[in-house]
Amino acid sequence: MQIEDYLYGRKLHLPLLGTKPESTKAEEWALLDRQVLGVIRLTLSRSVAHNVVKEKTTADLMKALSGMYEKPSANNKVHLMKKLFNLKMAENASVAQHLNEFNTITNQLSFVEIDFDDEIRALIVLASLPNSWEAMRMAVSNSTGKEKLKYNDIRDLILAEEIRRRDAGETSGSGSALNLETRGRGNNRNSNQGHFKRQCKSPKKKNEDDSANAVTKEVHDALLLAVDSPLDDWVLDSGASFHTTPHREIIQNYVAGDFGKVCLADGSALDVVGLGDVRILLPNGSVWLLEKVRHIPDLRRNLISVGQLDDAKHAILFVGGTWKVTKGARVLARGKKTGTLYMTSCPRDTIAVVDASTDTSLWHHRLGHMSEKGMKMLLSKGKLPELKSIDFDMCESCILGKQKKEVQGTTSSLLMTQVERYGGEYIDGGFSEYCVAQGIRMEKTIPGTPHTAAYLINRGPSVPMEFRLPEEVWSGKEVDLSTPVVEVRRSSRNIRPPQRYSPVLNYLLLTDGGEPECYDEALQDENSSKWELAMKDEMDSLLGNQTWELTELPVGKKALHNKWVYRIKNEHDGSKHYKARLVVKGFQQKEGIDYTEIFSPVVKMSTIRLVLGMVDAENLHLEQLDVKTAFLHGDLEEDLYMIQPEGFIVQGQENLVCKLRKSLYGFKQAPRQWYKKFDNFMHRIGFKRCEADHCCYVKSFDNSYIILLLYVDDMLIVGSDIEKINNLKKQLSKQFAMKDLGAAKQILGMRIIRDKANGTLKLSQSEYVKKVLSRFNMNEAKPVSTPLGSHFKLSKEQSPKTEEERDHMSKVPYASAIGSLMYAMVCTRPDIAHAVGVVSRFMSRPRKQHWEAVKWILGYLKGSLDTCLCFTGASLKLQGYVDADFAGDIDSRKSTTGIVFTLGGIAISWTSNLLKIVTLSTTEAEYVAATEAGRR
Repeated sequence: MQIEDYLYGRKLHLPLLGTKPESTKAEEWALLDRQVLGVIRLTLSRSVAHNVVKEKTTADLMKALSGMYEKPSANNKVHLMKKLFNLKMAENASVAQHLNEFNTITNQLSFVEIDFDDEIRALIVLASLPNSWEAMRMAVSNSTGKEKLKYNDIRDLILAEEIRRRDAGETSGSGSALNLETRGRGNNRNSNQGHFKRQCKSPKKKNEDDSANAVTKEVHDALLLAVDSPLDDWVLDSGASFHTTPHREIIQNYVAGDFGKVCLADGSALDVVGLGDVRILLPNGSVWLLEKVRHIPDLRRNLISVGQLDDAKHAILFVGGTWKVTKGARVLARGKKTGTLYMTSCPRDTIAVVDASTDTSLWHHRLGHMSEKGMKMLLSKGKLPELKSIDFDMCESCILGKQKKEVQGTTSSLLMTQVERYGGEYIDGGFSEYCVAQGIRMEKTIPGTPHTAAYLINRGPSVPMEFRLPEEVWSGKEVDLSTPVVEVRRSSRNIRPPQRYSPVLNYLLLTDGGEPECYDEALQDENSSKWELAMKDEMDSLLGNQTWELTELPVGKKALHNKWVYRIKNEHDGSKHYKARLVVKGFQQKEGIDYTEIFSPVVKMSTIRLVLGMVDAENLHLEQLDVKTAFLHGDLEEDLYMIQPEGFIVQGQENLVCKLRKSLYGFKQAPRQWYKKFDNFMHRIGFKRCEADHCCYVKSFDNSYIILLLYVDDMLIVGSDIEKINNLKKQLSKQFAMKDLGAAKQILGMRIIRDKANGTLKLSQSEYVKKVLSRFNMNEAKPVSTPLGSHFKLSKEQSPKTEEERDHMSKVPYASAIGSLMYAMVCTRPDIAHAVGVVSRFMSRPRKQHWEAVKWILGYLKGSLDTCLCFTGASLKLQGYVDADFAGDIDSRKSTTGIVFTLGGIAISWTSNLLKIVTLSTTEAEYVAATEAGRR
């Protein structure tokens, strides 16, 4: 019927008759018939169009469609009768829309040769009205008497009643609906369920606009003229076992195959020929992804399975002619009821002009992020005339406002801001000074702002006041909500910082005055001039050493990246030395292509202590040198390329890269290449390498000797003849860029305290121990007198048993603490060797008892900060001591040994560890321990 009206309105109806007028030429008739045929086909869904694709004329097409949907078959009759009997007008629904649906069904029934008497039609309409219309239904039944009802009279009566109710402000909700909204209580004190609309406590639904153009949307597949394209329409179906679509072109990640059959309500079966994902574009512009959508070509509709949504933990809400799918606090999709179906459709076929002031989301912000329910109540009271309905999606600000704050850790810094109203209570007294001392920033609000704190709250529905507006109750005047304006996030005014301040006025940073992490931080640091000078010195060394040359990157090669590393070295005199290093990102290197061997030795700690003992015993000179950019002296054996350093890119040659001639810090082979070059040089000038320690070099003269110890780029030179030592310094400085530090004061974090008058030399790590205690928050720990208490019986059986314990211990810096203790033990603290050895056995799965033992060791260090190795100038007599317990380890029953060697009574080498075998007696344990000591 609709397509016929459309074609008659366009004067294209003649082809519907199937007979060519005599006055029309054959060519003109064929063209006209083809145009009408195209118009009709364009209005059909794809599934319907495929069934009539063979029809070549308009008359044949209309005949085929009539046979499909107007054929008086039993199946069509049952389907339409079922729709008619199930038709029920919803509460608060539009009467006009309900009557349109009724007329559509009855007209379809007349096409399949089922006609109803006029009185039967009137009775069916009355029976389809909701319970809230019961009074009117009874009045009509009692007033008719023996006369027959007429459909037109009942239709006019229902429409008039709807207008009367709307004008009188009455609701069409039923008593049960009111009870649901008011938690079981009536709407007035005498328990009457009837009430006026303006007195209703529950939110009212917006009535349909009867003045709008009447457009009837057909819900079945025979829809010829519709606003929505069936390709984009999806129906929520509680009876569907899975999501389905007949349209192959909208399916992504498509997998073809035989996925079985589906049975329809009429008993027929359809083949499932594919599977994939579909992205549905919703009216609000968001995209909803449906996974595992079945492709059924012969299906007539796109169906969304409610059961599948429920299995995916989605919540589906149907209320008031709308539907909504949510997951947690996030709204995935929403739509409105179309006829008797809950559908969604893409907005691409709809053209709409929307004023900015009518946007629901904008009004949500204007009203101080009021809830959706509150906005619907304001709309029902007529306070938001610019909105036709309340429909907005997830608000990010609302979600962020409901999030909880995490607990502030006790070991991290915190920036606080004290905001106070402009009253002055906190200005006088010592509160301001306290805030300055604690780093708390004080801000004052604008005068008079406390009076506006509840401005929007007083203009929203209040539950204690029966959902009335507090401002209206207080003032007795109607509230105007046209004044709230949403504040923009950024001011539109041009910001001009004061000339008397620097640009860093815009930043507030808490810092400990540490070392910069990157080039940009170094330039913004308060000591930027010192860092720039340090970088310039580094670049001068690199360029002076001819470390690289600029060239184009060869095909197939990859240029490595680099970064600046900044360090502040504290000298023995208390001064600070700012140092910058250009480091290659060696983790980008590939083994076998960019490097082969990477091993490089360093001097042993026992060798350093032995030589210091000789210095004190024989009153030798002890000098220290530092190699500037030591790794730059190594010659590379591979072709390596690097991008130009940040801040020092050559103008006009930005596209070139650095082809490295010599090694750089960060290369995996850099330490090895540096050691090879230094070792070759030392052999050329007559030094011999010690076989026990390859970083100890010795050169003998007639009446004296010189010993050189190398630890990467730090050197200690020992000898009795200062002239020969100075001569060695000149040779080294001629070959390498050296820094003469004079008499040794500090090496590898160990302070060298020498008193020649008393003949003593001390090796101390007190400053390092203080840093370790501060790092693990043990500055205020209670000192203990033993490295490990006798009450500690540590075992692997004490490892965490529950997930909660494992999670707790994963946050404890156990391995880091063991590493810090290990360095102190290896350098100067043999007294904690056994204790550190015990706790280091449980690094893989530590428990609370093991961590308590680590803190006990830290407490011992707290009470023995001044403990150090003290060489007293005694004879160079070497002695060794060894001992072992019996089956002391609870887990393996192995014995623990302790070994220490002294030079002139001062320990120079020590260890404490488990024996490699399980001994069967104390005698065997002692012999095995003595054997291990003899091998050192």
